[in-house]
Amino acid sequence: MSQIAFVGTGAMGSRMAARLLAAGHQLHVWNRTRERIEGLLALGAKEAATPAEAAQGAEFVITMLADHKALRAVTEGAQGLLAGLRPGSLLLEMSTSGPHAVADLAGRLPAGVALLDAPVLGSLGEVEGGSLTIFVGGSGDDFAQVEPILKVLGTPLHVGPLGHGAGAKLVANASLVGVLGLLGEVLALADGLGLPRDTAFTVLARTPLAAQAERRRGAAEQEGQPVRFALSLALKDAGLITAAGEEHGLDLRLLAAAEAWLRQAEASGRGRQDYSAVLREILSQTERAGK
Repeated sequence: MSQIAFVGTGAMGSRMAARLLAAGHQLHVWNRTRERIEGLLALGAKEAATPAEAAQGAEFVITMLADHKALRAVTEGAQGLLAGLRPGSLLLEMSTSGPHAVADLAGRLPAGVALLDAPVLGSLGEVEGGSLTIFVGGSGDDFAQVEPILKVLGTPLHVGPLGHGAGAKLVANASLVGVLGLLGEVLALADGLGLPRDTAFTVLARTPLAAQAERRRGAAEQEGQPVRFALSLALKDAGLITAAGEEHGLDLRLLAAAEAWLRQAEASGRGRQDYSAVLREILSQTERAGK
Protein backbone atom coordinates (compact mmCIF):
# COMPACT_ATOMS: atom_id res chain seq x y z
CA MET A 1 0.00 0.00 0.00
CA SER A 2 1.05 3.60 -0.58
CA GLN A 3 2.37 6.35 1.64
CA ILE A 4 -0.02 9.29 1.10
CA ALA A 5 -0.05 12.81 2.48
CA PHE A 6 -3.51 14.39 2.66
CA VAL A 7 -3.80 18.14 3.13
CA GLY A 8 -7.26 19.66 3.59
CA THR A 9 -9.72 17.55 5.59
CA GLY A 10 -12.97 19.46 5.42
CA ALA A 11 -16.30 17.80 4.76
CA MET A 12 -15.17 16.20 1.49
CA GLY A 13 -11.49 15.76 2.24
CA SER A 14 -12.03 13.99 5.56
CA ARG A 15 -14.32 11.44 3.94
CA MET A 16 -11.91 10.88 1.05
CA ALA A 17 -9.06 10.35 3.51
CA ALA A 18 -11.17 7.91 5.53
CA ARG A 19 -11.81 5.79 2.44
CA LEU A 20 -8.09 5.69 1.65
CA LEU A 21 -7.35 4.58 5.22
CA ALA A 22 -10.02 1.88 4.99
CA ALA A 23 -8.35 0.62 1.81
CA GLY A 24 -5.10 0.11 3.72
CA HIS A 25 -3.10 3.16 2.65
CA GLN A 26 -0.87 4.92 5.16
CA LEU A 27 -1.80 8.58 5.59
CA HIS A 28 -0.13 11.60 7.08
CA VAL A 29 -2.74 14.35 7.42
CA TRP A 30 -2.72 18.08 8.01
CA ASN A 31 -5.52 20.59 8.26
CA ARG A 32 -5.51 24.23 9.32
CA THR A 33 -8.21 23.43 11.91
CA ARG A 34 -6.82 20.51 13.90
CA GLU A 35 -10.21 19.33 15.19
CA ARG A 36 -11.02 18.18 11.66
CA ILE A 37 -8.31 15.52 11.66
CA GLU A 38 -9.16 13.95 15.02
CA GLY A 39 -11.54 11.41 13.49
CA LEU A 40 -8.88 10.40 10.98
CA LEU A 41 -6.27 10.01 13.72
CA ALA A 42 -8.65 7.61 15.46
CA LEU A 43 -8.78 5.59 12.23
CA GLY A 44 -4.99 5.28 12.09
CA ALA A 45 -3.78 8.38 10.26
CA LYS A 46 -0.63 10.11 11.45
CA GLU A 47 -0.67 13.81 12.25
CA ALA A 48 1.76 16.20 10.58
CA ALA A 49 2.68 19.48 12.25
CA THR A 50 2.96 21.36 8.95
CA PRO A 51 2.11 20.76 5.28
CA ALA A 52 5.85 20.33 4.59
CA GLU A 53 6.08 17.61 7.22
CA ALA A 54 3.05 15.84 5.76
CA ALA A 55 4.71 15.68 2.33
CA GLN A 56 8.06 14.34 3.55
CA GLY A 57 8.46 10.72 2.53
CA ALA A 58 5.08 10.51 0.78
CA GLU A 59 4.76 8.83 -2.61
CA PHE A 60 1.52 10.68 -3.30
CA VAL A 61 0.39 14.02 -1.91
CA ILE A 62 -3.27 15.06 -2.14
CA THR A 63 -4.65 18.57 -1.67
CA MET A 64 -8.39 19.11 -1.17
CA LEU A 65 -8.90 22.78 -0.34
CA ALA A 66 -11.58 25.45 -0.61
CA ASP A 67 -10.05 27.68 -3.28
CA HIS A 68 -6.91 29.05 -4.93
CA LYS A 69 -6.15 31.30 -1.96
CA ALA A 70 -6.13 28.32 0.41
CA LEU A 71 -4.05 26.28 -2.03
CA ARG A 72 -1.47 29.03 -2.26
CA ALA A 73 -1.37 29.42 1.52
CA VAL A 74 -0.60 25.75 2.21
CA THR A 75 1.93 25.27 -0.59
CA GLU A 76 4.25 28.27 -0.21
CA GLY A 77 6.88 29.13 2.39
CA ALA A 78 9.38 27.14 4.45
CA GLN A 79 6.59 25.13 6.13
CA GLY A 80 4.52 24.83 2.98
CA LEU A 81 3.74 21.67 1.09
CA LEU A 82 6.17 22.31 -1.77
CA ALA A 83 9.06 22.56 0.67
CA GLY A 84 8.45 18.98 1.79
CA LEU A 85 8.01 17.32 -1.59
CA ARG A 86 10.77 14.98 -2.70
CA PRO A 87 11.86 14.09 -6.25
CA GLY A 88 9.78 11.22 -7.55
CA SER A 89 6.64 12.09 -5.61
CA LEU A 90 3.34 12.91 -7.29
CA LEU A 91 1.10 15.79 -6.25
CA LEU A 92 -2.65 15.38 -6.83
CA GLU A 93 -4.48 18.72 -6.70
CA MET A 94 -8.12 17.71 -6.13
CA SER A 95 -9.65 21.06 -5.19
CA THR A 96 -11.99 23.03 -7.44
CA SER A 97 -9.68 25.99 -7.95
CA GLY A 98 -9.67 26.47 -11.74
CA PRO A 99 -7.05 26.09 -14.49
CA HIS A 100 -5.12 29.22 -13.47
CA ALA A 101 -4.51 27.83 -9.99
CA VAL A 102 -3.20 24.60 -11.52
CA ALA A 103 -0.85 26.52 -13.83
CA ASP A 104 0.38 28.60 -10.89
CA LEU A 105 1.06 25.47 -8.87
CA ALA A 106 2.86 23.80 -11.78
CA GLY A 107 5.14 26.81 -12.10
CA ARG A 108 6.24 26.49 -8.48
CA LEU A 109 6.86 22.73 -8.31
CA PRO A 110 10.27 21.48 -7.17
CA ALA A 111 12.30 19.61 -9.77
CA GLY A 112 11.39 15.96 -10.18
CA VAL A 113 7.85 16.25 -8.77
CA ALA A 114 4.89 15.31 -10.97
CA LEU A 115 1.52 17.05 -10.87
CA LEU A 116 -2.00 15.98 -11.79
CA ASP A 117 -5.13 18.09 -11.39
CA ALA A 118 -8.01 15.85 -10.34
CA PRO A 119 -11.11 17.69 -9.05
CA VAL A 120 -14.12 15.59 -8.14
CA LEU A 121 -17.78 15.64 -9.16
CA GLY A 122 -20.11 14.56 -6.40
CA SER A 123 -20.91 15.41 -2.82
CA LEU A 124 -20.99 13.76 0.60
CA GLY A 125 -23.10 10.77 -0.40
CA GLU A 126 -20.91 10.01 -3.41
CA VAL A 127 -17.64 10.26 -1.50
CA GLU A 128 -18.95 8.04 1.29
CA GLY A 129 -20.11 5.48 -1.27
CA GLY A 130 -16.94 5.66 -3.36
CA SER A 131 -18.85 6.86 -6.40
CA LEU A 132 -17.22 10.22 -7.15
CA THR A 133 -16.34 11.09 -10.72
CA ILE A 134 -12.75 12.34 -10.86
CA PHE A 135 -11.58 14.47 -13.79
CA VAL A 136 -7.83 14.03 -14.19
CA GLY A 137 -5.52 16.25 -16.22
CA GLY A 138 -1.84 15.52 -16.81
CA SER A 139 0.50 12.88 -18.15
CA GLY A 140 -0.98 9.52 -19.08
CA ASP A 141 1.90 7.74 -17.33
CA ASP A 142 1.30 9.71 -14.13
CA PHE A 143 -2.41 8.94 -14.37
CA ALA A 144 -1.70 5.20 -14.70
CA GLN A 145 0.46 5.39 -11.57
CA VAL A 146 -2.25 6.95 -9.42
CA GLU A 147 -5.37 5.38 -10.98
CA PRO A 148 -5.60 2.49 -8.46
CA ILE A 149 -5.68 4.99 -5.59
CA LEU A 150 -8.32 7.13 -7.26
CA LYS A 151 -10.51 4.07 -7.86
CA VAL A 152 -10.92 3.83 -4.09
CA LEU A 153 -12.78 7.15 -4.33
CA GLY A 154 -14.79 6.62 -7.50
CA THR A 155 -14.35 6.60 -11.25
CA PRO A 156 -11.26 8.46 -12.52
CA LEU A 157 -11.44 9.82 -16.06
CA HIS A 158 -8.27 11.00 -17.81
CA VAL A 159 -9.52 14.04 -19.72
CA GLY A 160 -6.31 15.42 -21.20
CA PRO A 161 -3.15 17.35 -20.32
CA LEU A 162 -2.53 19.29 -17.13
CA GLY A 163 -5.28 21.81 -16.45
CA HIS A 164 -7.97 19.89 -18.31
CA GLY A 165 -9.20 18.27 -15.11
CA ALA A 166 -9.90 21.72 -13.69
CA GLY A 167 -11.54 22.75 -16.95
CA ALA A 168 -13.74 19.65 -17.04
CA LYS A 169 -14.91 20.34 -13.47
CA LEU A 170 -15.96 23.88 -14.43
CA VAL A 171 -17.96 22.51 -17.37
CA ALA A 172 -19.69 19.99 -15.08
CA ASN A 173 -20.48 22.57 -12.41
CA ALA A 174 -21.72 25.03 -15.01
CA SER A 175 -24.45 22.55 -15.87
CA LEU A 176 -25.37 22.17 -12.19
CA VAL A 177 -25.71 25.86 -11.35
CA GLY A 178 -27.29 26.65 -14.72
CA VAL A 179 -30.00 24.02 -14.42
CA LEU A 180 -30.76 25.02 -10.83
CA GLY A 181 -31.17 28.66 -11.83
CA LEU A 182 -33.42 27.71 -14.74
CA LEU A 183 -35.55 25.48 -12.54
CA GLY A 184 -36.01 28.30 -10.02
CA GLU A 185 -37.10 30.78 -12.69
CA VAL A 186 -39.47 28.27 -14.32
CA LEU A 187 -41.14 27.64 -10.96
CA ALA A 188 -41.32 31.37 -10.31
CA LEU A 189 -43.03 31.79 -13.69
CA ALA A 190 -45.55 29.10 -12.77
CA ASP A 191 -46.23 30.90 -9.47
CA GLY A 192 -46.66 34.20 -11.30
CA LEU A 193 -49.13 32.64 -13.70
CA GLY A 194 -51.13 31.23 -10.81
CA LEU A 195 -50.40 27.56 -11.46
CA PRO A 196 -50.54 25.45 -8.28
CA ARG A 197 -47.14 24.04 -7.33
CA ASP A 198 -48.35 20.46 -7.82
CA THR A 199 -49.45 21.35 -11.33
CA ALA A 200 -46.09 22.96 -12.08
CA PHE A 201 -44.24 19.81 -11.06
CA THR A 202 -46.63 17.65 -13.08
CA VAL A 203 -45.84 19.78 -16.13
CA LEU A 204 -42.08 19.69 -15.48
CA ALA A 205 -42.20 15.89 -15.23
CA ARG A 206 -42.89 15.93 -18.99
CA THR A 207 -39.94 18.18 -19.83
CA PRO A 208 -36.12 17.95 -20.00
CA LEU A 209 -36.10 19.31 -16.42
CA ALA A 210 -38.00 16.28 -15.12
CA ALA A 211 -35.20 14.63 -13.15
CA GLN A 212 -33.97 17.86 -11.55
CA ALA A 213 -37.50 18.99 -10.75
CA GLU A 214 -38.22 15.77 -8.90
CA ARG A 215 -34.88 15.80 -7.09
CA ARG A 216 -35.16 19.46 -6.02
CA ARG A 217 -38.84 19.57 -5.09
CA GLY A 218 -38.14 19.55 -1.36
CA ALA A 219 -35.61 22.38 -1.69
CA ALA A 220 -38.10 24.46 -3.68
CA GLU A 221 -40.89 23.99 -1.16
CA GLN A 222 -39.14 24.36 2.19
CA GLU A 223 -36.05 25.74 3.85
CA GLY A 224 -33.41 23.78 5.73
CA GLN A 225 -32.28 21.10 3.30
CA PRO A 226 -29.24 19.00 4.33
CA VAL A 227 -26.01 20.69 3.23
CA ARG A 228 -24.35 18.58 0.55
CA PHE A 229 -22.65 21.48 -1.26
CA ALA A 230 -22.54 24.86 0.46
CA LEU A 231 -24.02 27.73 -1.52
CA SER A 232 -20.91 29.85 -0.84
CA LEU A 233 -18.76 27.22 -2.56
CA ALA A 234 -21.17 27.01 -5.49
CA LEU A 235 -20.88 30.79 -5.84
CA LYS A 236 -17.07 30.51 -5.83
CA ASP A 237 -17.27 27.94 -8.62
CA ALA A 238 -19.76 30.06 -10.58
CA GLY A 239 -17.28 32.93 -10.40
CA LEU A 240 -14.56 30.70 -11.85
CA ILE A 241 -16.93 29.68 -14.64
CA THR A 242 -17.91 33.19 -15.70
CA ALA A 243 -14.31 34.40 -15.39
CA ALA A 244 -13.22 31.59 -17.73
CA GLY A 245 -15.89 32.64 -20.20
CA GLU A 246 -14.73 36.26 -20.12
CA GLU A 247 -11.11 35.22 -20.54
CA HIS A 248 -11.95 33.30 -23.70
CA GLY A 249 -14.26 35.95 -25.12
CA LEU A 250 -17.45 33.94 -24.60
CA ASP A 251 -20.92 35.32 -24.01
CA LEU A 252 -22.18 33.09 -21.16
CA ARG A 253 -25.17 35.23 -20.23
CA LEU A 254 -27.24 32.35 -18.82
CA LEU A 255 -24.43 31.26 -16.54
CA ALA A 256 -23.82 34.86 -15.51
CA ALA A 257 -27.48 35.03 -14.47
CA ALA A 258 -27.10 31.82 -12.46
CA GLU A 259 -24.09 33.36 -10.70
CA ALA A 260 -26.12 36.51 -9.96
CA TRP A 261 -28.85 34.45 -8.27
CA LEU A 262 -26.27 32.64 -6.15
CA ARG A 263 -24.69 35.96 -5.19
CA GLN A 264 -28.08 37.36 -4.17
CA ALA A 265 -28.82 34.23 -2.15
CA GLU A 266 -25.53 34.57 -0.30
CA ALA A 267 -26.27 38.24 0.40
CA SER A 268 -29.60 37.12 1.87
CA GLY A 269 -27.76 34.97 4.40
CA ARG A 270 -27.97 31.63 2.62
CA GLY A 271 -24.22 31.11 2.07
CA ARG A 272 -23.91 28.26 4.57
CA GLN A 273 -27.03 26.52 3.34
CA ASP A 274 -27.05 23.91 0.59
CA TYR A 275 -26.71 25.49 -2.83
CA SER A 276 -30.23 24.34 -3.70
CA ALA A 277 -31.37 27.15 -1.36
CA VAL A 278 -31.02 29.40 -4.38
CA LEU A 279 -34.42 28.02 -5.42
CA ARG A 280 -36.00 29.55 -2.31
CA GLU A 281 -34.28 32.83 -3.11
CA ILE A 282 -35.65 32.90 -6.65
CA LEU A 283 -39.14 31.88 -5.54
CA SER A 284 -39.21 34.51 -2.81
CA GLN A 285 -39.89 37.17 -5.46
CA THR A 286 -43.36 35.79 -6.19
CA GLU A 287 -43.99 35.00 -2.54
CA ARG A 288 -43.25 38.63 -1.60
CA ALA A 289 -45.71 39.73 -4.24
CA GLY A 290 -48.38 37.50 -2.73
CA LYS A 291 -48.73 35.35 -5.82
